[in-house]
This record gives sequence, structure tokens and C-alpha cells, in this order.
Amino acid sequence: MLDMNDAAGEVLAKELGGIFAHADVTNTEEVTAAVEAAKELGPLRALVNCAGIGWASRTIGRDGKYESAHNLDAFSRVISINLIGTFNCLRLAASAMSQTDPLADGERGAIVNTASLAAFDGQIGQAAYSASKGGVVGMTLPIARDLAVVGVRINTIAPGLIDTPIYGSGEASEEFKAKLKRDVVFPDRLGHASEFASLAVELITNSYMNGETIRIDGAARLQPK
Repeated sequence: MLDMNDAAGEVLAKELGGIFAHADVTNTEEVTAAVEAAKELGPLRALVNCAGIGWASRTIGRDGKYESAHNLDAFSRVISINLIGTFNCLRLAASAMSQTDPLADGERGAIVNTASLAAFDGQIGQAAYSASKGGVVGMTLPIARDLAVVGVRINTIAPGLIDTPIYGSGEASEEFKAKLKRDVVFPDRLGHASEFASLAVELITNSYMNGETIRIDGAARLQPK
């Protein structure tokens, strides 16, 4: 488990019987160390990329001044973590996978990336986030073709509104989540983390899934705002 939250990471790794490695996904040295730590547990066969951040801002300000336009550093940071960080992790993990002994059909490993439904119908203020997730979708097929030579598959999950601790807890949190689900067709709720996880497992274990992006969003199509 690779993350920057040491406290939560150590607890969950212990619960799962694994190990935790502190790493920033944009830091090559730290990610390489995490990959090496994973290899100590056995041949590295799977990677699930989930790290990501958001940033809400309109492209231009109300006053039309240059200084009010979308902060360029913020835009770059979202791209750096969500897109470049994803690529950094997969390029290094895939390199380790390529060194393993092949299994059936010459397969050596599988990668799952996380995009978002915002890659397809991003809302007002989501320019940076949608661009980063659209990039994850866009690189899925070319990387699948690229890694075929070493028997590594790659797919992308584009989740919708998933109920995670990011929304907090309590009455105000529940009211906010009730508003969020307005665009979900069915079922009438936010998604569960377990539903995302089961799809990730399927993409790792189903040897004929490759180069695909799958939405898991209850048929939601986001409104402009």
C-alpha cells in the first residue's frame, strides 16, 4: 500500500496483512522504493492506481482580469498528481512486472487506473480535474498496446459518486450526499467502495479484459453544475 498518510496507511496495511510504503506518486525514488518493497512479498503482479486530488475553479474570473483567471499552478498540480503520478506508478510497476515469470497466455501482470465520470461530463469548475482524468482514459489503450509485448494488461475504472470518508459524517454530510445523488439513475444512492473494489478485482483477474475504460456510476450523467 502506497500513500502519504502514514497513520492510516500503517493501520490498514496491518489489518490486511500487508505492508505500507510512504510515497508521493510524483516522486520517482519513493515509488521505486514502494515497488521494491512489494517485490519482497512475492512477484509483483497487480497495481491499482487510486491517488488523486481535485480543484474547483472557473477558467476566468468574474472581473475578466488576468489575475482572476484559473490559477495555473493549481491546474498543474492536479495534472501532476492525477495524470503524471498515475503514469509514474504504472511505468515503474510495469517494469517490475516485466521481470516476472510469465503465467498462462504469457501474462505477467495487470494494472487498474482510476479516472472519473468527470472525464466524460465534467462540471463547471472541473477543468483541471476533468483534464487529468481524461488523460488517464486517453492513455489506457496506447499503454495496453505498449505493454502487450511483456504480457501486462491495463484497464481504467471511471467511478461516479462513491461514498467515501471524503464527505465526512453527520447530518450535514448526509444532506450533502443526498444532493449529490440527484444525477444517479439507479440505484438511488451513492456507490459503495466495495463495488469499486469488486470491479478492480475483476479487471485484475479476468485475463481477457485489456485496454478498456469502464464507468461505474449508476448511469449518472452529471449536470453542468
